[in-house]
Amino acid sequence: MSITITDHASQQIQVMMKEESEGAYLRFGVKGGGCSGLSYSLGFEYDINQELDTTEVINGIPVVLNNQDIPIIEGTTIDFKQNMMGGGFSIDNPNAIISCGCGSSFRTKDKAGVPGDC
Repeated sequence: MSITITDHASQQIQVMMKEESEGAYLRFGVKGGGCSGLSYSLGFEYDINQELDTTEVINGIPVVLNNQDIPIIEGTTIDFKQNMMGGGFSIDNPNAIISCGCGSSFRTKDKAGVPGDC
């Protein structure tokens, strides 16, 4: 298993998936940008490329990962935290050596990306 989805995150994703069409996957990955060079990408996906993607069911959630992103996100935990200001997903990536204050931008030892707006 490449990533972990906590029970809280799984519950929230399942609620969100009820508004999606049948056959939706949660796509988690990495894109260039953000103040540290790389940013996380989290959304729903219907089209899977069997040559470029890996699919797994993680804590009851059908997940798709781009094969190139797996070394960057290996061991990452996706959680959902609720507080008085609302709630949101948090991502704990053990491969990130630098993260910025916004919490969604990072850099790894081997991948720096290209910094952009956070």
